[in-house]
Amino acid sequence: MSAPVVHSLWTTAADPISKIDAPKIEYGQLSPTLIVIGAAVLGILVEAFVPRKSRYYVQVFLSVVALAAAFAAVVGLAAGGYGTTKAHIAAMGAIAVDGPALFLQGTILLAGIVSIFTFAERRLDPEAHGNRVHSFAAQAGSVPGSESEQRAVKAGFTTTEVFPLALFAIGGMLVFPAANDLLTLFIALEVFSLPLYLLCALARRKRLVSQEAAVKYFLLGAFASAFTLFGIALLYGYAGSVSYAKLASVVDGTVGSIDPALADTMGNDALLLIGMALVVMGLLFKVGAVPFHMWTPDVYQGAPTPVTGFMAAATKVAAFGALLRLLYVVLPGLRWDWRPVMWAVAIVTMLAGAIVAITQTDIKRLLAYSSIAHAGFILAGVIATTPEGVSSVLFYLGAYSFVTIGAFAVVTLVRDAGGEATHLSKWAGLGRRSPLVAAVFAVFLLAFAGIPLTSGFAGKFAVFKAAAEGGAGALVVVGVISSAIAAFFYIRVIVLMFFSEPKADGPTVAVPSPLTMTTIAVGVAVTIVLGLAPQYFLDLASQAGVFVR
Repeated sequence: MSAPVVHSLWTTAADPISKIDAPKIEYGQLSPTLIVIGAAVLGILVEAFVPRKSRYYVQVFLSVVALAAAFAAVVGLAAGGYGTTKAHIAAMGAIAVDGPALFLQGTILLAGIVSIFTFAERRLDPEAHGNRVHSFAAQAGSVPGSESEQRAVKAGFTTTEVFPLALFAIGGMLVFPAANDLLTLFIALEVFSLPLYLLCALARRKRLVSQEAAVKYFLLGAFASAFTLFGIALLYGYAGSVSYAKLASVVDGTVGSIDPALADTMGNDALLLIGMALVVMGLLFKVGAVPFHMWTPDVYQGAPTPVTGFMAAATKVAAFGALLRLLYVVLPGLRWDWRPVMWAVAIVTMLAGAIVAITQTDIKRLLAYSSIAHAGFILAGVIATTPEGVSSVLFYLGAYSFVTIGAFAVVTLVRDAGGEATHLSKWAGLGRRSPLVAAVFAVFLLAFAGIPLTSGFAGKFAVFKAAAEGGAGALVVVGVISSAIAAFFYIRVIVLMFFSEPKADGPTVAVPSPLTMTTIAVGVAVTIVLGLAPQYFLDLASQAGVFVR
């Protein structure tokens, strides 16, 4: 009887495996991200092993020290010339260490530190059962209003997991604007999005609204991530690589050797245009540009206010950084294709954000539509496609993030029996009841409106000037009209606070701990300093405005 025939596939000897090269990682240049991620992992161990009574203090200390150390590392890298002369691609082509990356990482870390202060605030609500409470649910896993939640509140539990979650989000945000290939970009997107979905669901008051906001954000974010991933797949099919440098060389037509297996699809413009559109769409979702903005007002309103402030500032910085790198490093050869689309997006975003904000009666929703309008103003700088465009966007993001966190920190102070009093009617006469808080909020509103002598004016002037010089003069006209419309509702809130009679049953202004006071003070200081003397910071942004290719 003959032996069974074995398929030749199983019997041929495999080729001797060539030696796999060990990855070469520049740990020193990646230290800001590694410090933050390392502290986040430590934070999880703290949750597991440190007694419940001490966790809050350990987590706050760990978070602030880690973010300060990471910021020191960013400053060290910038001082060592990694933002200018030594700018290069690290981590085997995955991460760019250059001026824009370091500038945006520094901004995200500073915004993260002041946001952690608002996360840690525990003096705004009256003590419950002899325990201080903060903005987050006593026990995140319990059903709102259930017996287990009431027991958790009585026992004085606090959700200290918010600190490692915030650190993981910041870690992802640090990688996002520095990503130098599409896979790193996608991984960073997921690393900072998933903790944000969770943080949005953890409000102590109005938990159902908070959970609804988180579900909306999660579902729409998942759609945006799917579009992004599909776009990455198409761009890989187009160029045979996910590396920005290789993609750029195929787009420009300067590519050297072509893999024969990819020769058929490479250079297929349909793949390039659809893939680019899908990836850019995912980034526009993150910055909250129209028509990808539908999540913004609901999520900003439902999330715990400290999280809203953190998300509104840091996510915009990270996402605009990634968008700039993609358009300026990978797709400069396609400028004539993407500029008209971005023009349309910027115009619609500026006008829709400003006009719809007029109709809002909730202060958090009003700030959400304001942030949509600001995304349009920043896009004007992106469209400039000049070095001044990059530096103006960097400056605007730095100025905007501190105004935003400061404004949301003030919102946490105005309270009634149900928690934060966010309905605009409750803010009537606040200037007479608490002149200092109203004055501080007025400073932030004037900065949002772009009134001279505030950081908002310097930022808007920089992006509009860059856009005008880049040939987008019509866009600047629309931007100025939108700013005028937006100024109406900012000034309206100021008039409401200072020139209306306070109601007898109006809200009280809680006296915060030094943590929130520091956040608000930093916001006011940055707003005024960047308004009165912006030149040093504009120069810093222009030095940091060159991408490494």
